[in-house]
Amino acid sequence: MSKITASVDIGGTFTDIIIQSDGKITGYYKVPTTPRNPEIGASSGLKDHLGRNLDELVHATTIATNALLGQYGLEIPPVALVTTEGFRDVIEIGRQNRPRLYDLFFRRPRAIVPRNLRFEARERTGPDGKVNVPLEKEQLERVAGQILEASCQTAAVAFINSYLNPENEREAGEFLSKKLDYVSVSSSVAPEQREYERTSTAVVNAALMPIVSRYVKRLESSMGSMGSPMLSIMASSGGLVSTDEVYSRPVQIVESGPAAGVIASSEIARLLGLGNVISFDMGGTTAKAGTIVGGEVVITGEYEVGGESHHGRMAKGSGYPVRFPFVDLAEVSAGGGTIIWKDQAGGLRIGPVSSGAEPGPICYGKGGTEPTITDANLVLGIIGKELLGGEMTLDVEGARNGLGKLGDPVEIAEAALSLADMEMARAIRIVTVERGLDPSEFAMVAYGGAGPQHAARIADELGIRNVIIPPKPGLFSALGLLYSDWRFEARASFPKDTEDAFGKLEDDLSNKHRGAEFLRYADCRYRGQGSELTVAVSRGTRMEIEDAFVKMHQSTFGFILDREVEVVTIRAFAVIRRDKPDISITAGMPSAPYRRTAVLDGRQIQMEVHSRAGMAPGRPVMGPCAIEDYDSTAFVPEGWIGEAGMIGELLLRRAD
Repeated sequence: MSKITASVDIGGTFTDIIIQSDGKITGYYKVPTTPRNPEIGASSGLKDHLGRNLDELVHATTIATNALLGQYGLEIPPVALVTTEGFRDVIEIGRQNRPRLYDLFFRRPRAIVPRNLRFEARERTGPDGKVNVPLEKEQLERVAGQILEASCQTAAVAFINSYLNPENEREAGEFLSKKLDYVSVSSSVAPEQREYERTSTAVVNAALMPIVSRYVKRLESSMGSMGSPMLSIMASSGGLVSTDEVYSRPVQIVESGPAAGVIASSEIARLLGLGNVISFDMGGTTAKAGTIVGGEVVITGEYEVGGESHHGRMAKGSGYPVRFPFVDLAEVSAGGGTIIWKDQAGGLRIGPVSSGAEPGPICYGKGGTEPTITDANLVLGIIGKELLGGEMTLDVEGARNGLGKLGDPVEIAEAALSLADMEMARAIRIVTVERGLDPSEFAMVAYGGAGPQHAARIADELGIRNVIIPPKPGLFSALGLLYSDWRFEARASFPKDTEDAFGKLEDDLSNKHRGAEFLRYADCRYRGQGSELTVAVSRGTRMEIEDAFVKMHQSTFGFILDREVEVVTIRAFAVIRRDKPDISITAGMPSAPYRRTAVLDGRQIQMEVHSRAGMAPGRPVMGPCAIEDYDSTAFVPEGWIGEAGMIGELLLRRAD
């Protein structure tokens, strides 16, 4: 009997579902997200569209991010911190970063661990990794009692210098695990230097453990009627992990969904023979940009979760730093559901607030009252009145009236789209220009329900000449889950012999994950610098690492230094390959385009609208026009050409 795999990506507005049977895609579906209980929308959507039991489920979720932001009624339970005597307040002192330097009324993010739940342990490991003071068990017993008296069942353990020698910390973790339901040990989550960042990572991990564990168990329970399929979840680093990994290190799924789209973009790049690609994902709530350079997805070693962003840059000090591999992304508040409004001075603004899935844009007819980017695209004729193959009919008059509250609806719509395009172009500059990369040397892969509507205009802004709209762009992140391999991470800090240290990490991973291949990365800096760059290496010799770092430093910052290169952290990923689906889509019968009224640059025109299903290679269409699909509409501006590619993709390119 054929093996059935389902991919489920839960977004802010829609839950995307793809069904794979024996290497073939047999179904694409979008169903409304149920934000307060996301597993309900996912399981209901699968039951509605699946005719038999499910063998495997691969999943991306925003549950961790929503919990840290306090969205949809999710509350972080009480969390205790056990740390070395004298370091109780490291988690609150932090780095003294101020995301808004001149704001006298700025408030730091709410402390996950209040001071009365921070406890000290009598122990000490020196900067050389030697245990100077063994852990005092009797005192730890008293600490455990105090934690339980506070009605707390979750704790993080973070001892000084445990990244060099975790003996005391692991001993404390094992002891507390016998008393409490959830214990997060920093040396198991982030065995790296920087006490504040490591402690913060352990605390965030502890805070997420009960929330994510309960969610995953509810999801598995809801799938029981479908044969209890094997469940894998997308990690922020761009690979799938097991439920056991998610239970113990939930911090690694904070950016679960966005990572899947970048992985899918890298697969499209491989199939089309492209080395350098920008992934551009515009969904209902946000737009995200990442890069694939030389066929490799760019990753970073630190992320700040639950914080603020300023035009795509994460505002340092506004959230909780996490030391864990993340796909390097810039994110801005510019999605289809982003609300258009005016400030007190009468200036037109977009975001950061989104209408989300409930109630959604005005045109969805679900009770939304604030105009959004989707409403603007509808009023201008960029998108038509029907969505999801006619399953949804959009309210044009409602959208026009909503925009009319801010001024002339057409003028407001055009101005709002211009603002959104500039904001999204800024995000792409962050992951290219600010990383020492020239965006004009990249192709753009544009996806998400709203991405194809804006991609060519943004490409014009950045000098990008080629845009690729993949098959089923509105479900592309869900497709990325099917293209992802299992990937499990281990790391070590300040290795004396890098090759030997990589070998030990890989031996440990091999014992848990048989038959794995390995990827190697190193976080490096010039001695005396305060931050690192992550480089990919093959053998992992110190000479290879130094050469790769010097080249990256030159391309990123434009100079090199005559200083020793310091290898701060090495990372090994065990990769277990999965069978990838065939995404090629055969074109249908050609169909004649129809015309609809659109407004472009203040001019009303009768714009041609083509069916994507009827497009085939060798039959280009000239802009301005729109190309409609089940899950998205691609807009081809004047001066651009659209044509179907060989694997079902749309190729948009500059005509000159």
